[in-house]
Formats: sequence, C-alpha cells, structure tokens
Amino acid sequence: MTPSKTQVGIVGAGPAGLLLAHLLHLNGIDSVVVENRSRDYVTDRVRAGVLEQGTVDLMVAMGVGGGVQRGGLFHSGVWINFRGERHRIDLSELTGGKGITVYGQHEVVRDLIDARLATGRPIYFDAQHVTVDDLESTPVIRFEHDATRHELRCDFIAGCDGFHGICREMIPHPLLTIYERTYPFGWLGILAEAAPSSDELIYTYHDRGFGLFSMRSSTITRLYFQVPPDERIDDWPDEAIWDEMLRRMTTSDGWRPAVGRILQKGVTPMRSFVAAPMRFGRLFLAGDAAHIVPPTGAKGLNLAAADVLVLARALRGFFKFGRTEWLDEYSSVCARRVWTAQRFSWWMTATLHRFPDETPFDRQRQLADLDYLTSSRAAMTSLAEQYVGLPFEVTLESAGLPG
Repeated sequence: MTPSKTQVGIVGAGPAGLLLAHLLHLNGIDSVVVENRSRDYVTDRVRAGVLEQGTVDLMVAMGVGGGVQRGGLFHSGVWINFRGERHRIDLSELTGGKGITVYGQHEVVRDLIDARLATGRPIYFDAQHVTVDDLESTPVIRFEHDATRHELRCDFIAGCDGFHGICREMIPHPLLTIYERTYPFGWLGILAEAAPSSDELIYTYHDRGFGLFSMRSSTITRLYFQVPPDERIDDWPDEAIWDEMLRRMTTSDGWRPAVGRILQKGVTPMRSFVAAPMRFGRLFLAGDAAHIVPPTGAKGLNLAAADVLVLARALRGFFKFGRTEWLDEYSSVCARRVWTAQRFSWWMTATLHRFPDETPFDRQRQLADLDYLTSSRAAMTSLAEQYVGLPFEVTLESAGLPG
C-alpha cells in the first residue's frame, strides 16, 4: 500500500472533475484526480457539445479556453421547425449579444487533460477497485494503479464520477432523496461525415416524432430523432436512418440535412434525475453524479460547470480564509440552478416530442405552444435567456478568477 495525502481527492476525470482540478490549481489548492477509465476512453467518447455563454466565459477565465475559442462554432440563433416550416429565434438579439457555442465534450476533456498534465499534478487513469471511505472524518480514496495499491487521504472528496459512479452510493440511503422521471422514448443519434447544411441548431416537431440537427465541425453533423426507448440500433440500417431523418426534417422551403457516411450511431435513453443533498460529510457530488437532464435543453455539461464553480468557491473559502458557510450552502445553492435546468429541459422535451399516450387535445396544445413561442417576443426571450444560460449563482471572482 502506497499512502499519500492531498487537500481534495477528485473521483472522475470528466468535465466536472477536470474543471474542478484546474480551478483548485489556480487557487494553490492541491488535488489528485482518480479515473477508472483509460485516457483514450474519456477523450474519445462523443457526448454533448453545446456550451452556454457562461461556460465558455468560465473556461476562458481559467486559461483553458483556447481550444473553444479557436475551434468552437458560435451560434447566435436557433431554429424551431413544425408544420414543415422553419422559425428562427435570434438568441443574441434577445439576450444582449449572448449565444451558445458548439464544441464537443470530448474536445473540452482533451483541453482540460492537457491543462492538468501541464501542472504536473497527479491524474490516475485506469485506476481499479476504487473506493471511498471515512467520509465524515478524514476521507480516503483507495485504488489500484499499475499493480500498486494506493491509499489517498484527503481533506475533502469531490464525487465527479458520473451517474453510474461509486460516490453517490456512499451517501446513506435514508439521507438521500432521489427525484426521477423516465421518458417513454429515446434518441437515435448519428455522427455523419457531411458538411452541415445549417450553421445553427434545428429542433423539429413532426407527426412522426422529434428530430434535431446539430454539428460537431465544418465537416461533421450530429443528428437525432425520437424512437421507442427499447429500440435496437441493429434494426436500423444506415439507409433507413437517413430515410427517417429526411422525412422528419425536410421543410416546405426545401431545406434538408446533407446526407453522408454514418460514422457512429446509437440509441440514448431519456431521463431526468436529481439526488439531494449533494453533500454528505466531506463528500461533495458534482455533475452527473448528482443530476441528469434530458439532452433536449443542452444543459448537462453546463450544469456540471456551474456545480464546479460553486464548489471551487466553497473550497477556496475554506482553505484560504477558514470559511465553512460556503461548504454548508453548496447543495442548496446548486439545487436552485439544477431545478431551473430540469424545468427547462422538461419543457423543451414535453413540447417537442410525441408521447405514446397523448390525446388529440395534447397534440393541439403542443402546436399552440409552438405557435406562441415563435410569434411572441416575450416567449422567445424566455427561451433565449434559458438556452444561452442564466447567470451563475456565484461570481468568477469569488472562485479566484478574473471577472
């Protein structure tokens, strides 16, 4: 057994864990990152790719925004399609110049890993048999790496290990409240070798179900359409996928997504999930370890960034100034944003998808919602403010960053 000690042990090398590690480094706070997957696995997973304005501003303030500034695709608007017609919502005009940036999560992770390695501080990939213990006294992370057993003593542990991680399970179940909703559909998603035929995201409500046009670069598109939750991807040959995609997304003015070779495809289930509280003893949960949102609202990675900013402020307050109140408030401060994002993601999902048990009344109500959304400046402003991201609950300065 190799014993060691750090101020903050971070379980998980996804966006939440890596953002936290770098924020702590900038504040002179030591951390160790432990990840049970390989480096290639965490950098090659194609996940969400929509960054709110605040998330981009946070990364730039942290000095890790070079990649997103060079390679990110800034969008000043978004399209809502229904009844075969396209309707543009001008995000920037409605929010004083703000927008969203398309930059793949795997690219974010690559940038953050490079930044972590440049600090010379430890990051253990392929860690095996990871456990956390003694969460109410002196927390410890135990793991094996390169055939060596490690015992890492910490002042605090950040559980950034995702929905299926070990950290949330260490909170005694009587103390944990789970809020969950499983949706009666999933998304069949593809990554296609095709130049985007639109420079902004397109959300489609169609008789046959939801569709989404997105992109990852100037040559790669990312598209989705609604399917039953138990749909088998093996039952969808590439030609059938494109037939369905074009049927749902082609509009009366002739717009349609460009067709190309499918590079990846899969079916993603849809769920809403919140675990409360996000703290137990000296363990703090952040990101998907504490909450999952349906991807319709593009909030998952952005919620993780907001959690981390609040947690970094709390840890900075403790180590720099001996303050404990920000640690105590962590869960309640994060919860306000989590539930705001859950409400928005639920509304987007409920408005744009067909439900198996819906009635003709439900169908007409959805169309009325979309008519109102695309004809009322107030309604468009409400969507735009939430889509580009509401202000953070804490300031960048309070987390030791330039504002």
